[in-house]
Amino acid sequence: MANLIDQAFGSHATALQLRAERSQLLAANLANADTPGFKARDIDFRQALASAQGEAGPLVTTQANHVGGLDAGQGTRALYRTPLQPALDGNTVDVATEQAAFSENSNRYLASLTFLNGRIRGLMTALRGE
Repeated sequence: MANLIDQAFGSHATALQLRAERSQLLAANLANADTPGFKARDIDFRQALASAQGEAGPLVTTQANHVGGLDAGQGTRALYRTPLQPALDGNTVDVATEQAAFSENSNRYLASLTFLNGRIRGLMTALRGE
């Protein structure tokens, strides 16, 4: 059953989850713009999506003591952003960069949400037999 849902929605459900995580990180960066020593963080969305879809290569376990792979949201690593002009207090948040990234991410989140709504509407129409 889960495979049918994955086929129907494609990678948009995973992308939606990753975009939500990225929105939280970017919002935290903006909220801490004036916090001394705060380091801005972000995720590499393309790498995280490829990892969630298994395109980055499966994790091979050769012994019983090895740890298995993680699910889509849990395997995402937040990376520290390299500042263009670091502040004297050690804060690496550039408000303009963060606002632009947040705006782009929210637009892409809405695009994925709109696509998923269209897919769900199509499936509901098919189920009703209209």
